[in-house]
Amino acid sequence: MREILEILARDGHATPERIATMTDIPEATVRELVSGWEAAGIIVRYKAVVDWDRFNHTNRSDLPETITAFIDVSLAPARGVGFDDVAERISRFPEVRSVYLVSGSQDLRCTVTGTSLRDISEFVSQKLSTIDRVRSTATHFVLKTYKRDGDAFLEPEPDHRLPVVP
Repeated sequence: MREILEILARDGHATPERIATMTDIPEATVRELVSGWEAAGIIVRYKAVVDWDRFNHTNRSDLPETITAFIDVSLAPARGVGFDDVAERISRFPEVRSVYLVSGSQDLRCTVTGTSLRDISEFVSQKLSTIDRVRSTATHFVLKTYKRDGDAFLEPEPDHRLPVVP
């Protein structure tokens, strides 16, 4: 059953017919399982993976470019809740794309987006640092994305093989 979820995680457009062919699970069973997972919140949503750098480069859009930063947050833990309450509060901000509890010298790693360095700076100084129990932050700006969520954003290498003609 995990195989069905892995297929959908790689390709949200995979049809039940195609999944059934790939897994040798009856199509009706695939439909039933996927419906159940959607209802239970196991499948949260389907989305496209977009290479925004390539889009901005090829379209010369008048929309402002998106700046992404990873922000490491050090917290003072609270008895009985650990870090969960602060992580939940941080994840409610619209600028925040992800929040992870991590091992190491920091406690949380957040992915934040804005339209400028100033946007992210103001988020850190006016919103994030004012939360009780936030002890320190370290901000790392993304300069270039090579791969995200298993999807590479590299130009494909040219095929140097000689054509074979029957």
